[in-house]
Amino acid sequence: MQTLSSLTDMIAPLDTAAQQQATARINGLLKPPGSLGRLEQLATQLAGMRGFQGMVAARKQIIVMAADHGVYDEGVAVSPREVTVIQALNMVKGTTGVCVLAANAGAEVKVVDVGIDSEPLPGLINLKVGRGSGNIAREAAMSRQQAEALLLACAQLALEQASLGVKLFGVGELGMANTTPAAALVSVFTGSDPQEVVGIGANFPSERLHHKVDVVRRAIAVNQPDADDALGVLAKLGGYDLVGMTGVMLGAAAAGLPVVLDGFLSYASALAACGIAPQVRDYLLPSHFSAEKGAAIALNHLQLAPYLHLDMRLGEGSGAAIAMHIVDAACAMYNEMGLLADSNINIPGSNTL
Repeated sequence: MQTLSSLTDMIAPLDTAAQQQATARINGLLKPPGSLGRLEQLATQLAGMRGFQGMVAARKQIIVMAADHGVYDEGVAVSPREVTVIQALNMVKGTTGVCVLAANAGAEVKVVDVGIDSEPLPGLINLKVGRGSGNIAREAAMSRQQAEALLLACAQLALEQASLGVKLFGVGELGMANTTPAAALVSVFTGSDPQEVVGIGANFPSERLHHKVDVVRRAIAVNQPDADDALGVLAKLGGYDLVGMTGVMLGAAAAGLPVVLDGFLSYASALAACGIAPQVRDYLLPSHFSAEKGAAIALNHLQLAPYLHLDMRLGEGSGAAIAMHIVDAACAMYNEMGLLADSNINIPGSNTL
């Protein structure tokens, strides 16, 4: 894979014949047709993914993109900037929220340094572009060339992991102040006013939210992004973590594999990924409805309905980890339930294979 176009060319549409066959099998399972609701729809979606043979998520992996952001200097976060480094090291130890929840789901966590403001850290995959992105309120987050190179590197990482047996991906992020660039991306991609999408992030004081909204407005005014140029929007308003997640989505889809979204940050990256390659949407599994303001706007634009409503806004990939249980449940239903025909039960509308 040398170029973005060669990457997007690898993303195939879902196999409709395989999906039709899966629907017939699901309708013939030992239950009233449709009675397992969205679990049945999920199984049908998974059946159309050419890389998901056997309908088993034998190996699961959450890839967490870690980076710092220049816009932190605008006073849009309350946590110290150093928390990015501290939490990245805690992830390596396995003690953060995503690590605990991923272990519970039988998933691995890989942490990738795409732009932490530090020297390379032990235990992280090093794809560092720089020590923090540009301050989007005053300049572009990065050059277009940097964005494209990082996008391809992270897509290649996903493809490599797929070749090593990963069947189900999740995305996560880590970076102080990163809800500000995420809100900027969602605002541009959905055509929404920043007031509608800027939220409190990691407990930003609500009485100062107007300042965060103003920073997003300034970022858009300074950078003049074109919503039809998704890569350009990422380069101007995003951050290395947001670009990295977008790359993982593209890479997973190119491998014909599902990728579980997390919360608001991942919605922003999903909007970018779908702007670059609309067919990516078929491979996205929305985990939970983020409590962050603007979540509904982003999800409505993506036309994705999350499986979980838990009022979560931790990030890290924590929601993706929980939703992996739902993928396992859909696979268990498909592979292990008995058939109506084997019990001589005839229900109108059912089929058997």
